Amino acid sequence: MTLINTRTRGVYVIAPTPFAPDGAIDGASIDRMIDFYRESGADGVTILGMMGEAPKLTLEESLSVTRATLRRAAGMPVIVGVSAPGLAAIRELSLASMDLGAAGVMVAAPGNLRTNEQIIAYYGNVVEAIGAEVPLCLQDYPLTTGVHMSVATLGQIFETHPSVVMLKHEDWPGLAKISALRAAEAAGRRRVSILCGNGGLFLPEEMQRGADGAMTGFAFPEMMVDVCRLSDAGEHDRARDIFDAYLPLIRYEQQPGAGLAARKYVLAKRGIIASDAQRRPSSGLSKLEIAEIEALLVRQERRLRELG
Repeated sequence: MTLINTRTRGVYVIAPTPFAPDGAIDGASIDRMIDFYRESGADGVTILGMMGEAPKLTLEESLSVTRATLRRAAGMPVIVGVSAPGLAAIRELSLASMDLGAAGVMVAAPGNLRTNEQIIAYYGNVVEAIGAEVPLCLQDYPLTTGVHMSVATLGQIFETHPSVVMLKHEDWPGLAKISALRAAEAAGRRRVSILCGNGGLFLPEEMQRGADGAMTGFAFPEMMVDVCRLSDAGEHDRARDIFDAYLPLIRYEQQPGAGLAARKYVLAKRGIIASDAQRRPSSGLSKLEIAEIEALLVRQERRLRELG
């Protein structure tokens, strides 16, 4: 079993949960999706995140998705999102996922945390609940959780709990935060892996600031793979050229509420999932929104041809 660690790099695609139109989990689409991510060059997959509609699943359904993903991943590392209102639920899903072969688990802070002391205490409680042997990815996503974590607060968590090996960085604006985190490491603080989210919207800049890669969803993960690879090779202009071709669709996917619908629509259009269905409550795309996405796809393909 490959576990995430402080040196983990690359692209860990945030996977949506495929549903049939009646809301049932679509196991065949999970298989195709995992095959597609591997063929696209992804280094790993993260499931049951916020864009995976995890709160709409029962515990048994979450375990079913985890089993199906790990079975198909066949050695490709899988991180399981286990965020929940209570520690008991986090512990149960974490331990079950690790027993099934997960590479680690990811936890976002609940929205009721208000002070640095509360945040630090919360992650201490999480580590105690799941066990210090379980590799933990800390999700820092204040735009959704409302919880703002300072560099000093994160640093105290990292130093106190060695099992926190990865930061999913989704602060916005957050480029200065990456620089500050790496500067703290240069000054002697323990290193952690930093993989970035926000749909890849700032990926070229994040890589130049010292990020180790991306952990986010996008309907064209091959873009993220190319940008990370080229950035690691110092080919920043080429990375930006490729990124720019996809940027209009990345931007479209960032719309609150409509972003997941857009992503699932494109994944279904590409034949990766059978349906763009979401679990209720949800909102589908209008005819006008579909037309806008189609126009973006045409322009994207033209830009990619021009790039060669």
